Amino acid sequence: MSTVDEPLYPIAVLIDELKNDDIQLRLNSIRRLSIIARALGEERTRKELIPFLSENNDDDDEVLLAMAEELGVFIPYVGGVEHAHVLLPPLETLSTVEETCVREKAVESLCRIGSQMRETDLVEHFLPLAKRLAAGEWFTARVSACGIFHIAYPSAPDLLKAELRSIYSQLCQDDMPMVRRAAATNLGKFAATIDSAHLKTEIMSMFDDLTQDDQDSVRLLAVEGCAALGKLLEPQDCVTHILPVIVNFSQDKSWRVRYMVANQLYELCEAVGPEPTKTDLVPAYVRLLRDNEAEVRIAAAGKVT
Repeated sequence: MSTVDEPLYPIAVLIDELKNDDIQLRLNSIRRLSIIARALGEERTRKELIPFLSENNDDDDEVLLAMAEELGVFIPYVGGVEHAHVLLPPLETLSTVEETCVREKAVESLCRIGSQMRETDLVEHFLPLAKRLAAGEWFTARVSACGIFHIAYPSAPDLLKAELRSIYSQLCQDDMPMVRRAAATNLGKFAATIDSAHLKTEIMSMFDDLTQDDQDSVRLLAVEGCAALGKLLEPQDCVTHILPVIVNFSQDKSWRVRYMVANQLYELCEAVGPEPTKTDLVPAYVRLLRDNEAEVRIAAAGKVT
């Protein structure tokens, strides 16, 4: 093959291998993406390789997982942070697939890329992506949206910030429990990017919705968020908003929720401070030590120091 034709070779091989029936060949090809990108150069990587990957319909989760991982460290191969936004389309597609581990890796890569992007590019490219995922027809897209709001929010203009808070509130009330679970899991990270005025009002309203969810799998994730939220609030606000929730959760009808309170007790005590711990959390703790469920008693006993 002539020297002139050599840059064409890697992309041709990649296309052939990604269409091959042998999964190992497809996987090897994905894991060599950085080598292929270097051979192509930054411009051809942006204009040919990334669009090709965006249209790749591989249905093997192992291949998709490898792609989601590779793209997260691909900024140098597309020409640096000023071109980072070209990596968003394939990752957006990957963040909507059915397999959880692929979605989670795509979200992780989106967050890694978003945290390096310029503010103007975040507003132009990343925020619309977050809104599209949040409005996705499939629950998988909405689950992934919850994981990137903390990256999208800080750069947004005030009007758009209000819209993003409203969208996150809707995700906390989504019809699908999987989405509400994702909203509960990521609420602490999102709350950490929000000013204190909106934290005390809108975020605490979202938190209240999650703590009253009819699914115990959502409520127990809200318990996990108690300590993180408590540390963001002023001590008095923490006592007002967080403490009653912890006390209620310690008597929740679901033993899994009570178990989570017992398991998180040290962090919860740190969040509310010494006096409320003595007056409110110690009695709750004693109840957990006498709980009907052995798992709850064991978790509570493990916190005795």
